[in-house]
Amino acid sequence: MGRQQTFRFRKHGGKRKGAGRPAAGQRSIRHDARIRVVPTEPIHVTCRALRRVGNLRRDALYEAIRAATVVAASRDDFRIIHLSIQRTHLHLLVEAGSGRALTRGMCGFLISAARHLNARVPRGGRVFERYHARSLRTPREVRNCLSYVLNNWRHHREHRGSSWLVDKYSSSVAFDGWKELGRGARFAVPPGHAELVVWRPRAWLLTTGWLRHGLVSIREVPGGSDDDDD
Repeated sequence: MGRQQTFRFRKHGGKRKGAGRPAAGQRSIRHDARIRVVPTEPIHVTCRALRRVGNLRRDALYEAIRAATVVAASRDDFRIIHLSIQRTHLHLLVEAGSGRALTRGMCGFLISAARHLNARVPRGGRVFERYHARSLRTPREVRNCLSYVLNNWRHHREHRGSSWLVDKYSSSVAFDGWKELGRGARFAVPPGHAELVVWRPRAWLLTTGWLRHGLVSIREVPGGSDDDDD
């Protein structure tokens, strides 16, 4: 079965706070509105890419975003638990120690993603619009968000024609709550596929609480019923 990748980092010195120029094209990454960040409450983040970037669901762009998840994994106060890449936007389920940690973590992730994407997209420049963040306070909200993030490709009908049971452009293979496998089991990672680098959840709502409302089926369609068109 697939295993989440874990990373340990040591910090040695580094430049002073605020030093250096902001990354090109990403000098003013902002979110729509301030939210009250509580460490025990997971956060659903949505970020839309500019039209010039084109379809994000391409292997080369997946690799660019994966590289940014490696950078984000160096932070302990901001943790990406799950991530899905759609054609025009990203969905993230994260944990953050504070509002400041959320802002810094998202900015670091998006700046890194922009740098790697600009290396693969002609005419580099700004990549992302401002992001929107929403706190999840109840087990049902978290369970619904897990289904929404991991099964969003079904909402957009991207699963049609795919040989994958779960979305290859997401962290679905790192999820151990699929109804079809049973709690604790994961889908095997196909040879040659590099997983997105995500953290194991720590908040009770993501480790245990959401299970009150049942495991997630691979056939669930966010905003609709189970998909019978496969």
